Amino acid sequence: MKIKAPVTKNDRIDVTITDLTYQGMGVAKVDDFPLFIENALPGEKITILVTKVAKSYGFARALSWQSESADRVTDVDKTYRQTGIAPLQHLAYPAQLKFKQHQIAELFKKNHQEVEVAPTLGMDNPTQYRNKAQVPVRMIKGQLETGFYRQHSHDLIPLTDFYIQDPAIDEAIIKVRDLLRQFEIPAYNEISDKGVIRNIMVRRGYYSHEMMIVLISRTQKLPSQAQLVDQIQKALPEVKSIVLNVNAKKTNVIMGNVTRTLYGKPTIEDTLMGLTFAISARSFYQVNPQQTEKLYQMAIDKAGLTGEETVIDAYCGIGTISLALAKHAKQVLGVDVVAEAIEDAKVNAQKNHLANVTFAVAKAETQMAQWQEDGVKPDVVVVDPPRKGLAESLIDSTAEMGPKKVVYVSCNPATLVRDVARFEELGYAIDGPIQPVDQFPQTPHVESVTVLVKK
Repeated sequence: MKIKAPVTKNDRIDVTITDLTYQGMGVAKVDDFPLFIENALPGEKITILVTKVAKSYGFARALSWQSESADRVTDVDKTYRQTGIAPLQHLAYPAQLKFKQHQIAELFKKNHQEVEVAPTLGMDNPTQYRNKAQVPVRMIKGQLETGFYRQHSHDLIPLTDFYIQDPAIDEAIIKVRDLLRQFEIPAYNEISDKGVIRNIMVRRGYYSHEMMIVLISRTQKLPSQAQLVDQIQKALPEVKSIVLNVNAKKTNVIMGNVTRTLYGKPTIEDTLMGLTFAISARSFYQVNPQQTEKLYQMAIDKAGLTGEETVIDAYCGIGTISLALAKHAKQVLGVDVVAEAIEDAKVNAQKNHLANVTFAVAKAETQMAQWQEDGVKPDVVVVDPPRKGLAESLIDSTAEMGPKKVVYVSCNPATLVRDVARFEELGYAIDGPIQPVDQFPQTPHVESVTVLVKK
């Protein structure tokens, strides 16, 4: 028997919003059938227009409000919502922090796991925090523009203030844009696969203020390259590195495999947790250093190190957590699949005079199995995986090594819940509350630190 949805496309209905999805959309239910509505907050009474109906859920657009949430922020720029830069900007910041705490708790509850989730650690200024920008460059009405794509499309919306980025980065993008116009260097056209500049990437050290400009190009060389590089240096005194990245493929992937330094050095430096890091164009480095310090300090505190321990850092990147842990442990072993990141990590260990760290290039799950075979007995394992979470084989290898503690730094509550359940099957239990940290204010993303101890 086919169950018919209680609504059809183009229906106008009055609803009350009951919840937010993990993407920050409002949820209203019509006879238990969920409708997802952008720019709607819990408690609000709204007239909606149904825009799409699937088998078990639908989407709708808010037409008018009969009542608004006390947590609604009214003076928002709709461009930030259209581009997906700040999908939660209409929700007051204290309520954003509660939403993130609730999101983690709800996912565990759905999985029949009772956990305590501490209040989210927020920021004093939840805007202008990003130390890195990657912005597309396109021709609009014959003029080169920088901005951001409208969500679910490739229409560029020109922007000069990105709201969540370091203002010095916003300013640098405008200056580079103006120079590209001046030298008549054409933007890439993805339909004809012609043109030159695809994206501009800017990195800026939060403490050092060193700046890197990366020009991502379809071509091996830029028109007027020498003059352009010269003028960028003059316009932006903080620039210590100008890099050309070549991406000649017809692809949505931002960066290509060829990177050449056009001016200065191939890296910039910044400090984190009192350590110095070299950051190259392609290296992964946390985009919100203020919150990263809170996140990593939390991980170190929860690891409870005395200086006698062997620690494994899976997914170590350029060594940010590994080196911070090394100051408090006997030895640290780090692994990452990206060879360039491991090269950077080794340089960073030397830079900080830390000799008790060893880095390996491999998939984390492969290296963990290898270490387990070699009889490595870690006291603590720290994992900071990408959004897809941990491979089951990595969890199995970790459990077989039998560390007293696993410190799980997560950027995706859904995979955290799944992985914790697997650790529990293998004799580990959550110790103390899960601690959310707001790394990405104005967005639905949430990072967290969970400690698992061997039963």
